[in-house]
Amino acid sequence: MPAKLSVNLNAIAMLRNRRDLPWPSVTNLGRIALAAGASGLTVHPRPDQRHIRFSDLQPIRALIDGEFPQAEFNIEGFPQEDFLRLVEEHRPDQVTLVPDDPAQATSDHGWDFRKDRELLLRVVGRIKALGLRVSLFADGEPDREALSIAREVGADRIELYTGPYGGCHADPAEAVRLADRLGETAAVALDVGLGVNAGHDLTVANLPMLAARIPHLAEVSIGHGLTADALEYGMAETVRRFRRACGQTV
Repeated sequence: MPAKLSVNLNAIAMLRNRRDLPWPSVTNLGRIALAAGASGLTVHPRPDQRHIRFSDLQPIRALIDGEFPQAEFNIEGFPQEDFLRLVEEHRPDQVTLVPDDPAQATSDHGWDFRKDRELLLRVVGRIKALGLRVSLFADGEPDREALSIAREVGADRIELYTGPYGGCHADPAEAVRLADRLGETAAVALDVGLGVNAGHDLTVANLPMLAARIPHLAEVSIGHGLTADALEYGMAETVRRFRRACGQTV
């Protein structure tokens, strides 16, 4: 089955936040994306609210519940207490935990599963007690011991950090090498009992090769590249383009 597409709304929110105005509407563009066949919406509410604001979460939850009940809401972030309270209040279908420093510009590395085992054990257990799926951000290294720890702490999935793969857009040979490596990592993750998501700097151009290397890829979460394309093609057509790149029939 082709990977599902979750549209990350952060870049839209960042554009809105340049002015003290309600447009572009994060919720309305989310509605267009879901109507065009996106399987879900992703947000990353950072402590400084520099893109997604905490006040965006309830309208997005209401949009999905009221108009697209088959879609999923994915909230990602570092598991500090304020973030966990947002999760408890808005009950996303999936929580993606990332090891970000609150001040960094964007997610750029996966968890150190050995070092962070006890933190993740505690936090994942708290989230799982709510009945929510948990995904952990992971580097693209086929480290069986590390991925086994991710499973042992209770995660359902990992999200492969694909930033380096997306970053070698001008180096086809390196792209192939990294896609092969991500495929190896995904195979190990599946073998230890984890589902596999992927995200970061994925585009219509590089998605097909990644999907070919990870035939059981569950979901891709895409924001920057998708938003950039939406400026050119419109949100609905962009979602269809990305769905086709995932291997979906549109």
